[in-house]
Amino acid sequence: MRRDPWSPTAGSWPRWRAPPAGSETGSGTIWVLTLCVVIWFCALTVVTLAGVRTDRHRAATAADLAALSEARRVGNGNGEPCAVAREVAEKNDAHLTDCVVSGLTVYTEVGVSARMWPGEVRARARAGPVGTP
Repeated sequence: MRRDPWSPTAGSWPRWRAPPAGSETGSGTIWVLTLCVVIWFCALTVVTLAGVRTDRHRAATAADLAALSEARRVGNGNGEPCAVAREVAEKNDAHLTDCVVSGLTVYTEVGVSARMWPGEVRARARAGPVGTP
């Protein structure tokens, strides 16, 4: 009867021997590294998408506030057109890219520099009397 080289004999220390050919020794390390890389890419994707969403909300907020403040100025009838919208956009870390006053309705477009990539995120807003397009 042949003795298994991997089983220890009572009272003796097991001797190290090379694993048999075709063994998968060490493959666990590769699987763990692969899993770590996949988890890292998933986390990076989540962080990037969260940053994009945050930039979009910042742009939308700045556009809304700029349009509302300019509509109030139009309603009062004083001041330079779109000056208030520009000032409010700049206070919200954005820049006014377009501003149109049509009667009592104000259309604004602002840009916010993106934090996760080079470029900017733009948003539009409209403020005016209810029922106007």
